[in-house]
Amino acid sequence: MVERHRRLGRLLPGDLDAHQANLYQMIVGGPRANDQPVSSTVDAEGSLAGPFGAMLLSPALGVHMQALGAAIRYESSLPPRVREAAILMVADREKSSFEWSAHHPIAISAGLTPADLSTIRAGGAPAGASPLENALLVAATALVQREEFDDAAYADAVACAGERSLFELCALVGYYRMLALTMRVFGIE
Repeated sequence: MVERHRRLGRLLPGDLDAHQANLYQMIVGGPRANDQPVSSTVDAEGSLAGPFGAMLLSPALGVHMQALGAAIRYESSLPPRVREAAILMVADREKSSFEWSAHHPIAISAGLTPADLSTIRAGGAPAGASPLENALLVAATALVQREEFDDAAYADAVACAGERSLFELCALVGYYRMLALTMRVFGIE
């Protein structure tokens, strides 16, 4: 994955103050470390890749942002296939090349096919493998496309997936939008 920082200076581990170093360790030593063969969070020199470098600007916020992301990825009830499809839907909609590149291999590992990825690139959602997945993917499409989420859509999503899953899906979409905005502002590609 090629990454460019157009605006934000890269911080190397030796440049970090104590709070930044603590956050750095949370990111590289937390559950994302298990994804290292698939999606690296650091570049060759040890600088945090993607949105994580920007989190170092405010460690007090960054600690909570990275914890939210870890909870969404590793502790939510969302099926991995739905989670990764929704992340890629946000990445595509928000033109976040970093998130697309980082999550593409994870999505394939979670069961998305090249045809599913093409559907997402075309602005749609892949078909779900179950009624629960279908309901969540329909909801994700509405959330990502900023469509009206009316009472009927809510009732259908809750009947198939439950309020908890719908809440977690809302958190996922909001979190990855926040990352995309951060990377856009700081010129991280």
